[in-house]
Amino acid sequence: MYKKLIRPILFLFKPEFIHDFSFFSIKIIFKIPLIKYLFKKLFVLENKNLEINVIGKKFKNRIGLAAGFDKNAELLNQMEYFGFSHVEIGTITPLPQGGNSKPRLFRLSKDRALINRMGFNNDGVDIILERIKKYKGNLIIGANIGKNKETPNSKALNDYMICFRKLRNHVEYFVVNVSSPNTPALRELQNKENLNLLLKNIQAENNQNANPVPLFLKIAPDLSFNEIDDIIDVCTKHKIDGVIATNTTISRKGLKTNNINQFGKGGLSGKPLSEMSNSIIKYLKKNCKNNLVIIGVGGIFNAKDVNEKIKLGADLVQVYTGWIYEGPSMIKKINSSILKLEKDNY
Repeated sequence: MYKKLIRPILFLFKPEFIHDFSFFSIKIIFKIPLIKYLFKKLFVLENKNLEINVIGKKFKNRIGLAAGFDKNAELLNQMEYFGFSHVEIGTITPLPQGGNSKPRLFRLSKDRALINRMGFNNDGVDIILERIKKYKGNLIIGANIGKNKETPNSKALNDYMICFRKLRNHVEYFVVNVSSPNTPALRELQNKENLNLLLKNIQAENNQNANPVPLFLKIAPDLSFNEIDDIIDVCTKHKIDGVIATNTTISRKGLKTNNINQFGKGGLSGKPLSEMSNSIIKYLKKNCKNNLVIIGVGGIFNAKDVNEKIKLGADLVQVYTGWIYEGPSMIKKINSSILKLEKDNY
C-alpha cells in the first residue's frame, strides 16, 4: 500500500516539506487513543532469536534508525512502534543552528537515493537533552555529536566536550561525527593528528566515570584504505568501542539520475552508497582484529542488504533513506525474513 499509493503522493512534494509534514502527522496520529497498539501490531516483530548483545546492551534486533532523521529527539515515543531497536539522535551541536540554506534535500528516485546538505540543523544540546530526559521507553538511544558551523577546527574539541558532558548520563552510546560533508572543513578532523587529539580527550573525560559510555566514530565512505588504517590505529589506541560505516558520500559515480549537477553539493545516501559502505565494513572487519564493533549504514532496503552487511562484519545496522523509500513496514519485513532464514538454515 505504501509504495503503490502513499509514496507516489508524498513524492509529489519537496523532500524537506514531506519530512516536516511526516513529523507533524505522526505526532497527531499518536494522540489517537490506542493507536500505538495498532502500530505495534502492524510494524513491530519481537522475537528472542532477533535479540543481540552489543556494547554490553541487549538490542531487540539489529536494526536502528540512523542519525539525521530524528535530529532533535522529537519522535522517540513514536519510533518505538516502528520496530527499531535503537535510534540515534542528532547530529547535536552545543548551540542551536538553522543549517544551510534551502533547498538542501533532494530526492533521486531513479537511484533510490537522497542528496542532503542540511548542515547540522538542530535545536542545540540543551533543548534536545530535555526531550531525551522525558523518554521512558525501551529504545536504546545514541547521541551523535558534532561542532557548530562557526566553530573553527582548532576549537572543535570544546564543542564535542560540551555535548558529551551534558548528555553522558542520559544516552546509551555516543557517536563522534567527523565525517559529514555539509559542515565546512569538518572532514579534516578525520586525519590522524586531529582525530587523535579529539578522541584522546573525549575518552579521557569518559573514563573519569566508573561506567564509561560506549563511544563510536562515524567515518566517511570516501576514505582511502591508508586513511582507514590510521583511523583503526587511533581508535585502538584510545579504546574506542566501535565505528559507524558510513556517513554519506560526495561521489556521484554511476548514478542514473539525469543532470545530477543541478542538485549541487551534499552527501549522497541510499542504494548507490551500498557497495562503498560494504567495502569499508569488510576492510574494517579484516584489519581491526575484532577490537571494534561495527555498525553498518548505507543502502539498506531489505533483508538481503542487512545480511550482506552482517556477513561482511557489521554487528548492527542502521537505516534512513531505505526507510523513506520502503515505508513503515520495512523493519518488520526485514526481521521476519531474518527469522525465516534462520529457521531454514536450522
